[in-house]
Amino acid sequence: MTDIAQVHFEVRDATAHITFDHVKARNAMTISMYQSLQSICEEIAKTPSIRVAIFRGAGGKSFVSGSDISQFADFRNGEEGVVYEQNIERYFTPLIMLPIPTIAVIDGMAVGGGLAIASCCDFRISTPDARFGVPIARTLGNCLSPGNIAWLNAHLGIHLVKRMLLLSEMISATELLQHGYLLQTHEADQLEGAALELAKRLSSLAPITQKVSKLTLARLIRNTLPNCDDLIKECYGSKDFQNGVKSFIAGEPPVWSGN
Repeated sequence: MTDIAQVHFEVRDATAHITFDHVKARNAMTISMYQSLQSICEEIAKTPSIRVAIFRGAGGKSFVSGSDISQFADFRNGEEGVVYEQNIERYFTPLIMLPIPTIAVIDGMAVGGGLAIASCCDFRISTPDARFGVPIARTLGNCLSPGNIAWLNAHLGIHLVKRMLLLSEMISATELLQHGYLLQTHEADQLEGAALELAKRLSSLAPITQKVSKLTLARLIRNTLPNCDDLIKECYGSKDFQNGVKSFIAGEPPVWSGN
């Protein structure tokens, strides 16, 4: 691994291994990393020999800790927020629509964009101490796209999503294992073996059945999305968001005004 923010991709034994590598920022996603994720998923979709994809964060302390906050420093109005969220949905679409089973392996945190990526995968396994959330009401004061919220709601349920978005709660792996969001939990040194065993199990089953089943579910989730550009514009155009970004970069607690 290097100090350069990047997404690694390799194929071993018909399994794609995708690693988010931005260790110094707990694998926070830059725009170039999101674009790499999109390109990698598009490539996997065109490679019939790949039967399963495994996604993991580098460094052993975080899956993905969200988006790189520095990219928000130059936002000046709500329209930029609308474009940003539209781009995020475009980056995630090839992952959601991959015609093969996907596994997220989480050690540490899956926060914000990290939670979204994990939720775009079909199965999630984690360490027992992993934590999950979207604490933007406490940190930045921004919002998620309707597609992102719909996907979280479908996988977590409205009560957990409200705890994450309105209360800024971080939810434990223990609770999410009981909830069914997590398939398994394992100690860190057992995660790789567990992921490979799950990939082997998935690879032994009918690929067309898997493809049709998961893409039908994806279409059901995405089919009723409303247009929420007005709400996104209000949030990203607010003084609270500008203050949230400045405070986060400065390492200070934000003060919310409701403006």
